[in-house]
Amino acid sequence: MSANDHNPMKKKLLTRRGKNQAPLPTANSDRSHKKNMVTLKEKGEINLPSSNAFKSDQLDLFQTFLCNTTNEKDKLSNTIELWDSIPKFSISQQAMNLLRTKEGLLPRLEKTFVYREKEYKIRVTPAIIDSDNDIEKAYYPSANEELVEDALRKIASEQQRGFFDKPEFKSGVVFSLHLLRSELKKRGHSRSYYEIVKSLNILSGSHIEIMLPDGKGFAKTNYLPSLAAVSKQQLKDDPKAKWVAHFHPLVTQSIDSLSFRQFNYHQMMSHSTQLARWVHKKLSHNYTNASYTIPYQIWLSTIRRDSGLLEYKRTNDAVRKFEDALLELINNHALTAFSRSEDIRGEKNKILDIKYSLSPHPEFVKDVKAANKRQKDSKEKAEHLES
Repeated sequence: MSANDHNPMKKKLLTRRGKNQAPLPTANSDRSHKKNMVTLKEKGEINLPSSNAFKSDQLDLFQTFLCNTTNEKDKLSNTIELWDSIPKFSISQQAMNLLRTKEGLLPRLEKTFVYREKEYKIRVTPAIIDSDNDIEKAYYPSANEELVEDALRKIASEQQRGFFDKPEFKSGVVFSLHLLRSELKKRGHSRSYYEIVKSLNILSGSHIEIMLPDGKGFAKTNYLPSLAAVSKQQLKDDPKAKWVAHFHPLVTQSIDSLSFRQFNYHQMMSHSTQLARWVHKKLSHNYTNASYTIPYQIWLSTIRRDSGLLEYKRTNDAVRKFEDALLELINNHALTAFSRSEDIRGEKNKILDIKYSLSPHPEFVKDVKAANKRQKDSKEKAEHLES
């Protein structure tokens, strides 16, 4: 008997094509308008995880957090090495609208960023989504899709939700639209079923190529390489029906190598702006020596380049936007203060760059120390298992 025969998630697989594609219910399904009707499309290989994939050693470490209570654990998730440093959600809806042709198409998007002192390039090919009045329209993944991916990773940190298949080198999550919607609402980002399905289709339909500094691509796949239904036929239109999504290979690699880090996901999600959330994740993953006596130093030009969220013609506009994000981090107890430690100015006293000094909040310092201890314990446990 195979491992799949014991898999509690193994159900009849749904294939939706043509006339068999049925719209999922929206928040107002009883009186839904045509523009609120959307189908969650299956993408990629439809291989369901085996039961063994839900109980691997690496997955256990990914789902185990250093905390004292269930309430504390509920606030925690993982940052992912390299993947969270990529400016892959950095274009706004307004910018998309300016770039979109009258036929609804978008060009391939290219951006550069620096990771561990090496410059990388990404190329993003947008997803083609059936929009209002059955008109196809192209979309890049943006802030909404980032929230959905963060929520999926949080759900994956729960037992029997996340999976890691080392032989197949795949990882992902089993979820329902109802569960995903509840998770987003819980963190202050309520979305309709229509909006969530649209974001999932964008994530599974958008392709990202990550280029090494020498110009050679080393990762070419969709944001969610696979999205498939795992449900009984009569539940195909039920928002509580189960789905399986595979994560990007860089997420799988991080789980395998234990390069993920525990962080205060609930606090990060509480920020209202995408830039504040991006800075919070960057600090959580990189500011491993956080203390009251060692502030975090960062240049404005670094934030502009690596976040992709400060593409303003006027530097003053970028400064205002970044400092607004820092004020939000202060209000939400991630930082206590920030200061301009150095200014670089050009002709007519024009600001060229600013070096910022960020002072952590005691709660953030506590979170980082817990993350450091958890990562140390995880690696020691992994070494013990290998020996």
